[in-house]
Amino acid sequence: MADLHGVFPYLVSPIDPTGQIRTEVLGRLCDDLIKSGVHGLTPLGSTGEFAYLNQAQRTAVVQTTIEAAKGRVPVIAGVASTSTADAVAQAKAYQKLGADGILAILEAYFPISDAQVESYFRAIADAVDIPVVIYTNPQFQRSDLTLDVIERLAAHPRIGYIKDASTNTGRLLSIMNRCGDGIKVFSASAHIPAAVMLIGGLGWMAGPACIIPRQSVELYNLCRARRWDEALTLQRKLWRINEAFARFNLAACIKAGLEIQGYAVGDPVPPQVALTADQRKVVEAALRDVG
Repeated sequence: MADLHGVFPYLVSPIDPTGQIRTEVLGRLCDDLIKSGVHGLTPLGSTGEFAYLNQAQRTAVVQTTIEAAKGRVPVIAGVASTSTADAVAQAKAYQKLGADGILAILEAYFPISDAQVESYFRAIADAVDIPVVIYTNPQFQRSDLTLDVIERLAAHPRIGYIKDASTNTGRLLSIMNRCGDGIKVFSASAHIPAAVMLIGGLGWMAGPACIIPRQSVELYNLCRARRWDEALTLQRKLWRINEAFARFNLAACIKAGLEIQGYAVGDPVPPQVALTADQRKVVEAALRDVG
């Protein structure tokens, strides 16, 4: 099993107006992120607009990322569905393409019970023989992972990680206390990464790392070296990016940031909209502030 840790940018899904994935742009972004020192890549996270893509588009995003990574860093592919069978099929397909792990996301239209939530994640983990990161984001998920379910899933041999976007750092500590070594915690952009590293996290999976990869890696290295004063000084500076993004659609913000940096990633998938000129200025200013 791969040992996952560090900074995993949630990649955007660059799309042209006809709906084609801009594989060249995505490949160049992946290559540049790896050269910036990131520890892995996550296609089809929230920033990757997985909920707005069809199966062919999702497959193209994952395949392009794997080909661009060339085994230099692990690729953890996002799997999301309202249906267990569909999620299992995605997970198997991405493993076959060469993904090093799966980020398992639950979409729910009708609310479902804890037992069904658990069975969804268990089915994905049973279907592959690569590590599974379970993902929880109560803001967007109708049926979320409770602490009891997380504790039970942590006993599964392939579920070794969780990415929690709850904004509740106390919940992360509860997960660590309950599950011990059974599950390792990745922070999200909703949390302050340095604070999560301080309490025992092992890194973060987040959209903003796409546009500030070098600074994100520097922050991670300072935390790993336990140079907390320097880490928190850098963290305070980088948090301006998160504050700007909390105001607007996340994918639109990251895509705007990447466009500013010279990547023709295109607009978010409708019915989402691109940032207005004034909103884009907020992102530009935040990027300038962090250098």
